[in-house]
Amino acid sequence: MLSHLAVGWKMGKGEWVCLGCKLLVSDITGVYKHGDVLIGAKELDGTLKILTGQNQGIPNFSCREKPPLAAIIGHSTSTFSILMAHILGLYRYPQVSQFSTSSLLSDRTQFSSFFRTVPSDAFQSQGLAQLVLYFGWTWVGLVSLGNDYGQQGIQVIKQEILKAGACVAFTEFILLSRLDKNTPHLIRVIRDSTAKVVLVFSTDVDMIPLLDGMLTQNVTGKTFVAGEAWSISNILRVEKYSAILSGSIGFAFSSSKIAGFREYLNSIRLFKTTGEIWAKTFFEEIFRCKFLDQRNISGTLNTPAKLCTGNDDVGSIQNSYNDVSNLLHYIQNVRMKLSNGREVFFDRNGDPPAVYDIVNWQLGTDGMMRQVKVGSYDTAASDGNTFNINASAVMWASGSRQVPQSVCSQSCTSGFRRVLRKGEPVCCFHCVPCPQGEISNQTDSVDCSKCTWDKWPSLQKDRCFPKTIEFLSYEEPLGATLAATSLFSSAIPVLIFGLFINYKTTPIVRANNYTLSCLLLVSLSFCFLCSLAFIGYPQPEKCLLRQVAFGMVFALCVSCILAKTLIVCFAFMATKPGSRLRKWTTPRVSYMIIVFCSFLQFLVCISWLVLSPPFQEYNTQTQPGIIIAECNEGSPSAFWCMLGYLGFLATISFTVAFLVRQLPDNFNEAKFITFSMLAFLSVWVSYIPASLSARGKYTVAMEVFAILSSSWALVVCMFVPKCFIILFRPNMNSRERLMGKAKGSS
Repeated sequence: MLSHLAVGWKMGKGEWVCLGCKLLVSDITGVYKHGDVLIGAKELDGTLKILTGQNQGIPNFSCREKPPLAAIIGHSTSTFSILMAHILGLYRYPQVSQFSTSSLLSDRTQFSSFFRTVPSDAFQSQGLAQLVLYFGWTWVGLVSLGNDYGQQGIQVIKQEILKAGACVAFTEFILLSRLDKNTPHLIRVIRDSTAKVVLVFSTDVDMIPLLDGMLTQNVTGKTFVAGEAWSISNILRVEKYSAILSGSIGFAFSSSKIAGFREYLNSIRLFKTTGEIWAKTFFEEIFRCKFLDQRNISGTLNTPAKLCTGNDDVGSIQNSYNDVSNLLHYIQNVRMKLSNGREVFFDRNGDPPAVYDIVNWQLGTDGMMRQVKVGSYDTAASDGNTFNINASAVMWASGSRQVPQSVCSQSCTSGFRRVLRKGEPVCCFHCVPCPQGEISNQTDSVDCSKCTWDKWPSLQKDRCFPKTIEFLSYEEPLGATLAATSLFSSAIPVLIFGLFINYKTTPIVRANNYTLSCLLLVSLSFCFLCSLAFIGYPQPEKCLLRQVAFGMVFALCVSCILAKTLIVCFAFMATKPGSRLRKWTTPRVSYMIIVFCSFLQFLVCISWLVLSPPFQEYNTQTQPGIIIAECNEGSPSAFWCMLGYLGFLATISFTVAFLVRQLPDNFNEAKFITFSMLAFLSVWVSYIPASLSARGKYTVAMEVFAILSSSWALVVCMFVPKCFIILFRPNMNSRERLMGKAKGSS
């Protein structure tokens, strides 16, 4: 009966040509070599016979009296399922495979009617890559079959491993086209590689030459990761291979039984089945028998044990044919639940949900290896937890529960960073210490990081510790000593001030300008107290005002001394007859001098505060590991201008006092002013190099010491001699004594 499909086939030059659809299906010869040629030809012939409905395949003809088949089950091998799917897809016959896992078959544009009850290799490849990474294996060797199945699967695995940051030590193939299957080269690569884990994406039969060669050359110490094609193999779990395969781990198809399906398969009888030749071959294989009416079809029996009758009970044999744990017969949009509660359905690519058991090869007491389920990989898990494994249940090759390592380089500990080896993968590296001032606080750090500005690396360079904040504190001995000295010193001018009040009518007090002396004593007391602003935590307010306060108080102090010096000079010069300087000896002139000189310093300080005011800062550059809390002066030029102005006033006072030091008078202050200004200038000139060489809090301590020293120089030189006379030589504090000495000296 002519098929209703408007297509035709013809044979020409070794090719089946599909007429009307522009599809070319190559003849098996030339595509599949060696032993595969015969099998491929049988698959093509069998497919056409199913479509024809007779024992002879005729393209584009169907001689069935009944409606077309609902579906065709087969083939188990991906390569031949692809061949069948090309043909069956033209006629829209559903094809359901129970073992073809190639990811190519998920392409609905090419295989529109293909379904399978096992997951695509794409899922398995992703899962195997996750399994490798789960155990921390970053240096892995890959071995696979050299056909479509192996190359497609291993490519996905390699991509997933590289995407996760791990590395592939080698990628080799079992070449079915060669007699030795490329075994010598594979063994040499596996043996010489530093990778301790080898993932094999192959069938169990094709692995046997490789395993036998490894046994011969005593290549052990490798952990194998298995694809589903050999993870539950019976021919590999014998005692012979235990030294190599014990401890292996891999994926296996999750299984469940379909109620009634086993009974259906066992009820099938030989002569009630279309395709008698195939059925006879099947019976000879499973019952180890031979039919009398023809030669040994299968070619596997040299001396058959018995004759085949065709009425043998299939149910009496336990084999892969009637193992119904992995077969499904619902297609398209059918959804069903298996006995384990898992729901099975086909997605839009004809693939079921990807569910795998994770099995571990453990050596039993009988020397045989057992495949123990230790986890699962379920892409359709409702809780989103696709990968689940009980690591404590895994037994490795040595019989240990300790996960074997497979890395190109040992992990870099904290405090070190990775430096790639030139020309090698990213997993091969050297470990070098972090540079000074940087840390790494995790293993295998690519880069070291700097600590924040307020922290400092530990000696191991694995963590950051808070830096010590340093400043001239009241709590430390140096700060406490300077503070106590300042307070004590500030009381001395106050006591002298009180002494001068009590003896203000005495000649020695009156002769030295009582008012200016009192103003000088007050300013000296403030000079001592202003040093306290330099001690303690440098708050922003302190930073803004402490130098200004120091400059203004000392400007007032030195201005008073300058006024006293000039008044002494004017007084002696005014004694000459007709001198015009007499009018410059009045108290008002001295006040004008003080105000004018202090005002100039005030202008300098105001300009400083307006244009570039001092501010608080944390200095982390001067001393490693220490934060110096200090005041940035804002404008160093302004600071030195302020200090230079004080030096200028002191220099004028010193010069004038030095010139009039020999003038006759028992109470001539010019000598005392000369010594006081000399001491004052000496202190601050010495301060300049000392402050530039000091660091941190000692710079501040140096300025405080200069303030106290220069202030004491003024107190000692200007007032101690007068106080000594007032307290211990009262006979010298008389007008007669002063006038007598004055006349005697003239």
